[in-house]
Amino acid sequence: MTADYIIVGAGSAGCVIANRLSADPNNSVILLEAGGRDWNPWIHIPVGYFKTMHNPSTDWCYRTEADPGLNGRQLAWPRGKVLGGSSSINGLLYVRGQPQDYDHWRQLGNAGWGWEDVKPLFLRAEKQQRGADAYHGTAGTLSVSDPQLSRPIVDAWVKAAQAAGYPYNRDFNGETQEGVGYFQLTAQNGRRCSAATAFLKPVRHRPNLRIVTRAQVQRLALENRRAIGVHYRNAAGADRLLRANREVILSAGAIGSPQLLMLSGVGEAAHLRDLGIPVVADLPGVGRNLQDHLQARLVFTCHQPTLNDEARNPLRKLAMAAQYAWNRTGPMAMAASLAAGFLRTSPHLETPDIQFHIQPWSADSPGEGVHPFSAFTMSVCQLRPESRGEIRLKSADPFAHPLIRPNYLATQSDQQTLVAGIKIARAIAGFDPLRGCISGELRPGPATSDDGLLEWARNSATTIYHPVGTCKMGAGPEAVVNHRLQVQGIEGLRIADCSIMPSIISGNTNAPAMMIGEKLSDLLRSGQ
Repeated sequence: MTADYIIVGAGSAGCVIANRLSADPNNSVILLEAGGRDWNPWIHIPVGYFKTMHNPSTDWCYRTEADPGLNGRQLAWPRGKVLGGSSSINGLLYVRGQPQDYDHWRQLGNAGWGWEDVKPLFLRAEKQQRGADAYHGTAGTLSVSDPQLSRPIVDAWVKAAQAAGYPYNRDFNGETQEGVGYFQLTAQNGRRCSAATAFLKPVRHRPNLRIVTRAQVQRLALENRRAIGVHYRNAAGADRLLRANREVILSAGAIGSPQLLMLSGVGEAAHLRDLGIPVVADLPGVGRNLQDHLQARLVFTCHQPTLNDEARNPLRKLAMAAQYAWNRTGPMAMAASLAAGFLRTSPHLETPDIQFHIQPWSADSPGEGVHPFSAFTMSVCQLRPESRGEIRLKSADPFAHPLIRPNYLATQSDQQTLVAGIKIARAIAGFDPLRGCISGELRPGPATSDDGLLEWARNSATTIYHPVGTCKMGAGPEAVVNHRLQVQGIEGLRIADCSIMPSIISGNTNAPAMMIGEKLSDLLRSGQ
C-alpha cells in the first residue's frame, strides 16, 4: 500500500491531522492505529474512564520504573490504545493552558508558536456550548460544554476557596486562567466527544482517507536518511510495509513517538548501539526531557453523603443508569473532576503554579472503585515542574514496553511547590461552608511539618496523566524537531503530539494536543 501521508497514531493530534489533510481530495491519507475501533460503549459514556483505564483492550497499560522521588514506587501510566487515543479514555477536561506557556515556546526559538499564533487554532477546532466570543469558537467539531451535574460538596469547595481569598473564574480558557470555578468538558449531550468522534467520525467515508486499526507500527522505513514509509503488523498478524509518497507523521504520543524513533535508529547513538540497533541519526534528545504533572490527592471524610454513597448503593446505581439512559444526565455524565482551581503559591509569581481538581468522590485510583465511606478529593499538582525524566528502550523488540523514568520531585523547587499546594488545600478546608461539611482529614492525616507532607506525597502521589516533552521542539543538541515539527536530520518525517512540547503547559494536555495537530496540518497545507 502507498499513500501521500501516513499518520502513525489515531490520538488527539493524529485524528485532527487525518481530518485536515484528507479535506484536500488530492491528498491520500492512511491513519494507522495500534488499538481497535472505539466500539466499547464505556468509551462514549463520560464516566466510562473507570472501565477503560487499566483495561488492556483500550489502554497500553504502561508502568514506570521504580522512581527515587516516590520512594521507589512504580506507577501505572494509562495511555489510550483505541481510536481517539487518550482522548477516548481521559477525564474529558478541556483546558488550554496559559498564554505565557506558548509565548515561552516562541522565546525558545520556535517561531509561529506564540499565543497569538496558536489561539486561532484552538478556536477553529471548538464548538463551544456558550457561544462564540474573543476566546471561543462555534464552527468546529470539538464539542466543549458545561458540566451536566453539580454536587453540594463541590459547590462548598468553590465557595470556601472564595472565602479564602481566591477569585471566582467562570472560564479558565478565557481572559485569565487564575481563580476557582468549574471545568468545561469535551462532551455533547452527555456523551464523550473524543478526537475520533470530533474529527474522524464526520469524515470517515472520504475516499482518500483510510483508517487502519489494530496496526502496530514496528519501525520507520528509512532510506538515505529519509522516511519512505513504515513497517507494521496488521490485525491478522502479518508484517507489512506501507510507503509514503510525501511524508510520515508520528502522532504516537510522548511514549510511543520516541520509542518508534529509537527502534528505527534515530536517537542517542550509544544507547542504540547497546541494543544492537544500527544508528541512522544520532539525536541524543530522543526520549529525554520527559515531564508530567504529579498529583497529591487529599481525601476528606464528610458528614453528608457524596458520590461514594451513591455508587455503593445498588438501587442508587440503578437510578444513575436509568437517569443516564433517559436523558444523558446524572453522575454517569460526569467528567473526572467538577471544580478546578488555578492558584499561585506566592503573590510574587506572575501566573498560577498549581492546579486543583475537585471530585465529589474518593478512590485509591480510577478503576478500583470508590471508598466505602462518605468522602471527597482535593487533588493538587504543580503546573510547571522542573524535574525531567526519560524514555528508553528495554530491547529492540517493538512489542516490548519501553523504560519510563519520570524522575518526579527531583528538584527542591518541585518539592516546595507541591508541599505549598497541599498546605493551601488544607487551608481552604478550614473555611465555610466547606468546613461544616468535613468530618476529618483522611489523607494526609497527621502530617504537619513540611518534611512530613513531602514524605506523604512521596509515598502516595501519582500521575495525572500528562506526559510530554520527549521529542522536544526547538534548536540545540537536545532538540528533536524544529519549529516546523520536522525531525532533525531525517527528511520526510514529522512529529505532532505532546512529545514535541519543549515545556509542559499549565493545565490538562488534551486540548493542546489537538492544537498541535491543527498546527502541523497548517504547516503541511501551506507547503512549509
